[in-house]
Amino acid sequence: MGIFCRKTHFIHQDYRKAGDFILSIPSLFEKGEGTVIYKGRNELRMFEHQGVEYIVKSYRIPNIINRFVYGLFRPSKAQRSYEYALKLLDIGVGTPFPVAYMTESNGLLFGKSYFVSLKSSCSHIYKELFERKFDEEDEVLKQVAVVTATLHNNNISHLDYGRANILFEKVGEEIKIELVDLNRMRFAPVNMDEGCKNLERLPATPRMHKILSEEYARLRGFNPDKCLELMKKYRSKDNNLIDGLY
Repeated sequence: MGIFCRKTHFIHQDYRKAGDFILSIPSLFEKGEGTVIYKGRNELRMFEHQGVEYIVKSYRIPNIINRFVYGLFRPSKAQRSYEYALKLLDIGVGTPFPVAYMTESNGLLFGKSYFVSLKSSCSHIYKELFERKFDEEDEVLKQVAVVTATLHNNNISHLDYGRANILFEKVGEEIKIELVDLNRMRFAPVNMDEGCKNLERLPATPRMHKILSEEYARLRGFNPDKCLELMKKYRSKDNNLIDGLY
């Protein structure tokens, strides 16, 4: 990257013994190592080191304007993902444990960044509710409402709250929920209208919306009929998973 190359990193204290491996991740990406989970604008790969499975998200280099913004003023997406994950865990909302973040810059221009977390133990994602039958579907929806209400009661809105960013797993009699893709969060009080609108990217049938709205309203002290009305109002028109159900 040249003589003005600058690299920064932060590793959670519980994983500093794996520091050499974590700091080698950018070069491992360059060599094509790791198991590719997703490749698009950004890339997800899984690595295993000393029996621990890590998920690494490599963010694409932003456009030229944002390279200056991230280089001078704004925390990187990787840093925000790490810090926001800690905030969620602090309030009892599940997310894969954040291990580290790393950034690369050349002079004033921001380059690549990497966010490292543990691999989630959840084996399902929300969109699978539309692909197969889950006996625990109602419990999953109620727990999604619990997590959403917990976020909003703590003045947090997940701005990418979509079908692929909510993971779930039945553990005994409990439903475990974990949220991912955390770099876009809003930290401000959330009223009923804003809270219901925050669910607009989450696909739901009329029955599913009823379950979500009743549990969400109960936990936030809102009118459940009004919440249901708002969730239907704000439902994304781009949601092709449930076309024709309304």
